[in-house]
Amino acid sequence: MGQEELMSQAEDVADQFLRVTKQYLPHLARLCLISTFLEDGIRMWFQWNEQRDYIEATWGCGYFLATCFVLLNLTGQLGGCVLILSRNFVQYACFGLFGIIALQTVAYSILWDVKFLMRNLALGGGLLLLLAESRSEGKSMFAGVPSMGESSPKQYMQLGGRVLLVLMFMTLLHFDPSFFSILQNMVGTALIILVAIGFKTKLAALTLVIWLLAINVYFNAFWTVPAYKPMHDFLKYDFFQTTSVIGGLLLVVALGPGGVSMDEKKKEW
Repeated sequence: MGQEELMSQAEDVADQFLRVTKQYLPHLARLCLISTFLEDGIRMWFQWNEQRDYIEATWGCGYFLATCFVLLNLTGQLGGCVLILSRNFVQYACFGLFGIIALQTVAYSILWDVKFLMRNLALGGGLLLLLAESRSEGKSMFAGVPSMGESSPKQYMQLGGRVLLVLMFMTLLHFDPSFFSILQNMVGTALIILVAIGFKTKLAALTLVIWLLAINVYFNAFWTVPAYKPMHDFLKYDFFQTTSVIGGLLLVVALGPGGVSMDEKKKEW
């Protein structure tokens, strides 16, 4: 069996999966995407004093401003999640969550940690895809009229979202000489390139979902660590952030790569 035939069969399986799940996949993608914000907002509630004391001690901003920071994080994240799941004011919710990501990046000094920064950018990529999905093209006064140009803000959002999403996988590459690591790096790099350029996008994104899901359950099993240990919170944070990136990839599977992609350009050839 040739390589092209194997690829064709794999694409058929991906298409069949999409046909069976098309009614549920966007909802599952949204739930996965907002999971890290939902978990963090709930954690802010249960760890109110610890979070406030940490910000107050780190920035020396005083009790009042530290309390305002925790309150803003809690209400901003939980409120944004409710709006996204209910499909109300989704664009405003996305912009609000963008702001939360930027605020936390500065407040928790993530800006100087390359791994966490790339993961936050990947999370922003998922939100960008959700923002693209929420844009209603039907509101245009020229709705239904073919456009002279194939590109639109929505399509560029999809492109930007895909590129940012793959940053998550850059943090999973292991630079050691073992055969398994080399193979994983080669396969992973090939898949993230395919998603970024939009070639065989749905198949590549679905493969990354399966790969990332397996890695997440295996390496971030926070439920196996006692809650009183610091590693429990660290793994829990990592688990839900990775789940959010999985949600972004599921949006790519459900919606396709958009107009700025090789898959779309192939139709013109």
